[in-house]
Amino acid sequence: MFMNTMLYSYFVLVNGITFLVFAFDKQKAKKRKWRISTETLMGLSFVGGAAGGLLAMHMFHHKTRQKKFSIGLPAMFIAHMILLLFWYNRV
Repeated sequence: MFMNTMLYSYFVLVNGITFLVFAFDKQKAKKRKWRISTETLMGLSFVGGAAGGLLAMHMFHHKTRQKKFSIGLPAMFIAHMILLLFWYNRV
């Protein structure tokens, strides 16, 4: 039970952070200012923030034309869901 709560909390936190970082990057892009690196955005998505990244991508129309994001984030999201299903079925 404790591990499930910790895992759930982790995903909520990392997705919230990822969403905010994508939103921040979009604001910087609009103002043509310093940007957050692709590696940072993809890294946050990879470690569990793909859902937050996808939500931000679609809400802010940000990075939607880049294949790395338009294909990579949905693939990471699916992988995260599969891992979570295996985790919850294991416990």
